[in-house]
Amino acid sequence: MDDRQSSNKWDWIYATREMAGVGWYEPDPVVSRELVDDAVAAGGRSVIDVGGGASWLADHLVELNLERTGVLDISEAALTLARHRLGERADRIEWIVADLAAQTDIGRFDIWHDRAAFHFLLEPESRKRYVDLATRTLPVGGVAIVATFAEDGPERCSGMPVQRYEPEDLALAWGPSFHLRGSRRHLHHTPAGVPQQFQYSILERVPSQPISSDDRSAGLPART
Repeated sequence: MDDRQSSNKWDWIYATREMAGVGWYEPDPVVSRELVDDAVAAGGRSVIDVGGGASWLADHLVELNLERTGVLDISEAALTLARHRLGERADRIEWIVADLAAQTDIGRFDIWHDRAAFHFLLEPESRKRYVDLATRTLPVGGVAIVATFAEDGPERCSGMPVQRYEPEDLALAWGPSFHLRGSRRHLHHTPAGVPQQFQYSILERVPSQPISSDDRSAGLPART
C-alpha cells in the first residue's frame, strides 16, 4: 500500500471493529485537548482535526464554540461514526472526507491538529504535499499540533509501517515555514494495555523566507 492509504482499508476497520478496542482509542484525548485549549487561549478561533476519524476530540472541539471547526479523514465510515455519536451537535462541525497527501485546499484554520496521520507518510513527496497543505491552511502565527510515534515508539500501526520522530526531526521535516515552539511526550496505553510512546510537537507558522542573494547566485530555489 502506498502513502495514500486506501480509504477502503480504513472504512473496513471502522466498520468491523469496536472503536473502544482499536489501538488508538482514547476515551479522553487529554493531551490533544489541553494543547488545543492552549492554542485557543492564545487567540485561535478555528481548528481542523486532520486524520480525526471517530476520535472523541470532536466532542470537545464542538463545545469550544469557535468560528470554524473541521474534522478531516480519509474514511467516510469513521466520520459517520463521529457524526452519529454527536447527534445534533454534528451540524456545528465541517466534515471533510479527503486524502491529506492529495488534498490541495481546505480553506483557512488557525489551529491544525493531527494525532497520528503524518507518521503514516513514508515517501518524501507525500510528506511535502501534506506540509504544503498545512502551510496554505495556517496563517502566520497559526499553530500545528502534530503527534507521532516517538523514536522509542512502535514501528507499525494497524499492520502498516510508520515513520517515527523526535520533535527536532519533525520540525526539520516540516521545514522553515514552521518553528518548533514546544513538545510533550505521552505514553499511551492501548485498550489491550500495550504501551506506545508518542511525542506531540507544537509548530508555529512563521513567514516564508525570501530567496537570499547567496541562494540566488547558487541557483537554489526560494525557501518556502
